[in-house]
Amino acid sequence: MSIDIRPFEPFDLPGMYRVCLRTGDSGRDATALYNDPDLLPHIYAGPYPAADPGLTFVAADEQGVLGYVVATADTHAFDGWLEDHWWPPLRARHPRSLATDPGDGTQDWQRVEHIHRPGPPEPEALYERYPAHLHIDILPRGQGAGLGRRLMDALLAALRERGVRGLHLGVGSGNPGAHAFYLRVGFTEADRQGWGSVMVRDLTR
Repeated sequence: MSIDIRPFEPFDLPGMYRVCLRTGDSGRDATALYNDPDLLPHIYAGPYPAADPGLTFVAADEQGVLGYVVATADTHAFDGWLEDHWWPPLRARHPRSLATDPGDGTQDWQRVEHIHRPGPPEPEALYERYPAHLHIDILPRGQGAGLGRRLMDALLAALRERGVRGLHLGVGSGNPGAHAFYLRVGFTEADRQGWGSVMVRDLTR
């Protein structure tokens, strides 16, 4: 099986959305958790290639996209872009009144809450040293083939070309495999909380 790693093209977006959903439950398939299959990728996949072109890479085989990495070089600027351009139409489509738990096990309401209240910005100390952040997802059929490292290498090269100092990411406590992967590719754990870990990598060395 031949798998290509290449820069994002607009036609990749539907495939990326499918990958995001099918890995969206701490690396497991989250399809059953959402009535709207686009809600999760609207947050964690879709905005990145639009907001910060050149920092999204996909892994594709003959069946289509099976993995990707998305990133922004400047998290604070990205947050501002989301507020100005990305969140308004999503807030109009998904009113805050829908951010109520229906009690049926679905998580759409949590993503609606995120759209309306994205959360506080990263602490200044973290942002100053590690201004970039990323998300990486790979379907089971592409795991164990070195795709994660290849995607990461492509992203790191692009970030270094821009002179970015460092990057960070969050790893949920329910995804120990991802935590181990980031340690293998040079990240360190900067902080651990109840939800999981903040991991960082210095790009100046």
